[in-house]
Order: sequence, then structure tokens, then C-alpha cells
Amino acid sequence: MEYVVARIGRPHGVRGEVTVEVRTDDPDERFVPGAVLRTDPDRGRLTVASARWHNGTLLLTFSEVTDRTAVEALRDTLLLVDIDDEADETDDAWYPHQLRGLAAVTVTGTPLGVVADLLTGTAQDVLVVTGTDGREVLVPFVRSIVPTVDVRRRKVVLNPPGGLFVELPGDAD
Repeated sequence: MEYVVARIGRPHGVRGEVTVEVRTDDPDERFVPGAVLRTDPDRGRLTVASARWHNGTLLLTFSEVTDRTAVEALRDTLLLVDIDDEADETDDAWYPHQLRGLAAVTVTGTPLGVVADLLTGTAQDVLVVTGTDGREVLVPFVRSIVPTVDVRRRKVVLNPPGGLFVELPGDAD
């Protein structure tokens, strides 16, 4: 299965360096020199030549492209890796596609709904949960609200703040 780990942004400088929008939880391990990434749309494989952080933005260079004009053509290209769903059996390791369909329950076990998606953001990720009433609820994916993700048991445990899932007075249509 393929997994998107980044999106190429704008060029940085004139020697083929680009900004990337990171979509992986461990960029320092994922983007090491020599790492080979596939592209979507397909523009051939890219080999990471260097990686560095600049003002909170990851900058990459690739062995296959060495100037600003060449990397400009890669703008908005997705960088992909192949993953093995069973490769990492640690409790705190999962891929976004593995969250879809998981039961969402409170810390006391009360059903809240089903995870429909994970939206990746620059500030934080957001779980999209289809509530038991059919409404879509956006849940900030932070440890205080989502203390447990258990892919093996097919559930996420939520500790939602008041009003996130419960209808408040005046909210009824």
C-alpha cells in the first residue's frame, strides 16, 4: 500500500532545494539521505540527497534534480512510500488509513460513533467522527482528547470536552 509522506512546495534558493509539507510523524527518520520516494503524479523516483530544517520548514534536495527550474516542475507533487500494514506492531504506531472505521468510544466505553477520516493540518490533525446521530464531528487529535488509539481492538478512546458530541440547548434545528 502507498502512503503520502509529503507534498513538494516551492523552490528555496537556486540549487534545487525545495520546501515540503510534511505528512509523516517522523520526518527526521523518513527523509534521510539515500531515501527513495515515489511521486504522484508519476515523475520518476526521487532520492533524498539532503534534508535540513529552516525556520520550521523542512527543505529537501534530490539527487535527480539540481536546479531551481527542475524543482519548480515538481511543485505540488506528492511524495510516497510503500508501507506494510503489519510491519510495526507497537501500540502507538498506525497509519491514517487504519483509523477509518474504528469505533469511537468515551473513556467509560459509551459509543460516540465511527472514525470517518483523519484530516492533516499544519497546527494539528483532526479526526472526523460520524456520530451515533449521523452528524459529522471534528475532533482535535491531541492526547488530552484522544488518549488511546487501539488499531488491534478497532477503537479510539475519546475524552471530548462538553458539547462536542452532546447537543447543547439552542443547537436543535
